[in-house]
Amino acid sequence: MTQLVLAPMEGLVDWRVRQLLSAAGGFDQCVTEFIRVSQTLFPAHVFYRYCPELHQGCKTASGQPVLVQLMGHDPDLLGENAAFAVELGAPGIDINFGCPSKTVNKREAGASLLKCPENLFNIVRAVRAAVPGHIPVSAKIRLGYADKTLFLENARAVEEGGAQHLTVHARTKMEGYKPPAHWEYLARIREAISITMTANGEIWTVEDYIRCRDISGCTSFMLGRGAIACPDLAARIKAHEAGEDLQKQCWADVLDILLAYIDLLAQDGATENHQAGRIKQWVSMMRKGHGPASPCFDEIKRIREIGELREKLQRDRENPEYQRPEEPIAA
Repeated sequence: MTQLVLAPMEGLVDWRVRQLLSAAGGFDQCVTEFIRVSQTLFPAHVFYRYCPELHQGCKTASGQPVLVQLMGHDPDLLGENAAFAVELGAPGIDINFGCPSKTVNKREAGASLLKCPENLFNIVRAVRAAVPGHIPVSAKIRLGYADKTLFLENARAVEEGGAQHLTVHARTKMEGYKPPAHWEYLARIREAISITMTANGEIWTVEDYIRCRDISGCTSFMLGRGAIACPDLAARIKAHEAGEDLQKQCWADVLDILLAYIDLLAQDGATENHQAGRIKQWVSMMRKGHGPASPCFDEIKRIREIGELREKLQRDRENPEYQRPEEPIAA
């Protein structure tokens, strides 16, 4: 059975987005944004800020479990923080070895650790030793840092360190998010390790999912930017697997999600500038999945007041044109 995981996109997929996208259907699991561990054992409030779902059994409102993701370079410190996250209720610990951020990589974290497989082995081993045996430990990597020379060694290091699961973003750090994703490497990794594996990278449509599945041979997939661009992508993938043809959301349905996001931001005390900025960020990313997102973004990008922005989205929501199925976006 196909498993779909919502990606931990730093600065974007917070608990609100996890709640809204998991409610849209299709996802089996979510992962928090990374918690950057560098100098200390964090107090509980830090974990609750990144993962408020800890207060509700570490599940989204729709019932999907949420793994806590940690990132850093100190094995012992990562182990201590992992153990505390589990004490607070985390059902599993994921370790980030894939973040391509320049700031992160200058501090010997994220994808910079892929330069030496021993880094991955030591960190995974420390985290595995620090948490109870029934708690799964997983890791997310890329195909390498500057090149793909160590792609198999890094995957094996994660397995040998004691992880039960591996997610692979099918590009190197230097390739960033530039297409294509190299799904053919995922098949080679899957054959070289015995632990379960999730494919990640460049899945924007159901057709992309089918190609990735066929090339990689994986049965588990992590959706990131594709799910942000089309909030119903996971549901449509699951429908396809069930032999059904689920029609793509119309723009009015997407606007309902954006309006709900504004409500969640307001309830959490976010400033108007922050609320408006997050909505613009999401609409901008939706331009790859929904045709009306482009003119919408052009109209809202200079709006600063959240009330004015909400009124604009609400007017569009009532537009009969946006309540009909969209024409496909040209490739």
